Amino acid sequence: MEKAQKQKIIKKFARQEGDVGSPEVQVAVLTARITELTEHLREHKKDHATRRGLIAMVNRRRKLLKYLAENDNDRYQALVRELKIRS
Repeated sequence: MEKAQKQKIIKKFARQEGDVGSPEVQVAVLTARITELTEHLREHKKDHATRRGLIAMVNRRRKLLKYLAENDNDRYQALVRELKIRS
């Protein structure tokens, strides 16, 4: 992921200026990276090191989403709707 692309995602999901640590930002950045790695693995099926990293990212995102759902369900629903994850 390019730096400019990451900054654009951070700016879109930040709750306030300079926010990079909120769950929304972390989930959005992870989602973009997961999408990239999924495309990479479609072409390079035997890249197991990348697959392992992808699984770790998916698990980290799942934990962040669980935290957000438990603590602020409205923000969770908005984020899931915006990123079009979980049906």
